Amino acid sequence: MRDHITGVVQGRGGPARRDVIARTLWVCAEVITTVGVVVALLVVHQVWWTNRQAVAAAREQVRALEREWVGSPGGPAAEASGVPPSGLPSAPSGDAEPAAPPSPPRSAAATARTAARPARDQAYAVLRIPRLGLVVPVAQGVDKRAVLDKGYAGQYPGTARPGAQGNFALAGHRNTHGEPFRYINRLRGGDELIVDVQGRRYTYVVGKTLNETTERDTGVIAPVPRSVVKPDQGYSEPGPYITLTTCTPEYTSKYRLVVWGTLKS
Repeated sequence: MRDHITGVVQGRGGPARRDVIARTLWVCAEVITTVGVVVALLVVHQVWWTNRQAVAAAREQVRALEREWVGSPGGPAAEASGVPPSGLPSAPSGDAEPAAPPSPPRSAAATARTAARPARDQAYAVLRIPRLGLVVPVAQGVDKRAVLDKGYAGQYPGTARPGAQGNFALAGHRNTHGEPFRYINRLRGGDELIVDVQGRRYTYVVGKTLNETTERDTGVIAPVPRSVVKPDQGYSEPGPYITLTTCTPEYTSKYRLVVWGTLKS
């Protein structure tokens, strides 16, 4: 009798247990599917939508700069008249000062050395890389939210002005948010890196590439750029340099990829 009762109880409990397991599996499958859809949407937003937004905003910023430069004191009209442009936007002044006699035209390098710094996070220049078909605004600073996530190239604080002696060093995203530096690994020696700043154009020529270094390798953006991780990579003589840095490998931020160039004489 005891065995019979045991058998009856097991017979009644089996389907119920299977129902619980089936419902549990179904709920788990729904949760996994929902999570998968959410992750996929996040990936689409991060990789596609942020690119679309940043690229559109960056292009509009380039157009805004070009409109601002036309007819401005440092624009093409001023340069044609023989009055040297300021090179970079000047800080607002207080009381008006007496007008000074026109100064003789100066070289681009001299103008770059004496120009005022633009405001932090402000786009003030345009970088053009013909080989990559890239046209991107350049702003002061490398803050992600304020500069890089806008699809801009950001100038490292404390580095040289465009065209000046020293190292004009830039950072840019390789993936997402406009990814302006995604393909800088394709640059080769002799490729041009053109920087426009309020009526002035500075043309650099790619000289060297460092395929991989650590994020703490500050030597790559030094006034005379030279890797402290790989001391055989870089330069040893002072000069007007440009440096482009971005993350590598793609879709990671583990290492840094570096491209160096020198100002074309």
